[in-house]
Amino acid sequence: MQLIDGKSFANKVQENVAKATEILKQEKNIVPGLAVILIGDDPASQAYVKMKAKACEKVGFYSITHNMPDTISQDEIIATIEMMNDNPRIDGILVQLPLPKHIDTDKIIEVIDPKKDVDGFHPYNVGRLVTGLDGFVACTPLGVMKMFESCNISLEGKNVCVVGASNIVGKPMASLLLNAHATVTITHIYTKDLRAHTLAADIIIVGVGLPGLIKADMVKEGAIVIDIGINRLEDGKLVGDVDFPNVSKKCSYITPVPGGVGPMTIAMLLENTLKSAQKRDV
Repeated sequence: MQLIDGKSFANKVQENVAKATEILKQEKNIVPGLAVILIGDDPASQAYVKMKAKACEKVGFYSITHNMPDTISQDEIIATIEMMNDNPRIDGILVQLPLPKHIDTDKIIEVIDPKKDVDGFHPYNVGRLVTGLDGFVACTPLGVMKMFESCNISLEGKNVCVVGASNIVGKPMASLLLNAHATVTITHIYTKDLRAHTLAADIIIVGVGLPGLIKADMVKEGAIVIDIGINRLEDGKLVGDVDFPNVSKKCSYITPVPGGVGPMTIAMLLENTLKSAQKRDV
């Protein structure tokens, strides 16, 4: 069994982004800028935003966070996004999810300029992904693809089971895999006999937020398991969606939680923001 060290890969990505950022500053006098909208006081969201701000500082980006109360109106959020769409210093706009119930998440995402949609959630970028065209791709699935690349894992012809069909992870993950010529099965809450699908898979990718969902008897010998889930247990311990101690004994490759996919998500956000900055009209 080989552990896929996402933290190590993410550090390499950040080093490359920092070098490219320095070149962009010297050659075009451009400093990549990322703006984040954080609504409410959810501790997990606050922690993620702090990590993103710290990562931006590390690679030499300009970043700003708009902290808003969870009582804010949808129109006020839209006005802030439109202001950032027009701000030439901002290359990426990120709205930290989930949003309060009175806010229409789809509407908010659609207001973001697709050229600044570094989260890859705008329907324009989703459409480009599905049709195999260049655009911004959701950071977590993109990070998983970079991990496969870094480990020299070929996806062509592989049977891949994606567990979870969210717009943020499952669906873009499946599109990326299809574009890489894998045979993809997507499973979800209504899937009958999940085990039958996972047992047939060469690669299992899971991200649903259920601790220990994937058990050893659901994984074939030598499979590759990518655990995107992150869950905090009552004792404070962070775990994924995979029963790691038992499943890892059967795998050829597996990602740990924490230290697997998580660091790659932020690294891909930096890459996407840099990509936007490099295309900035000056």
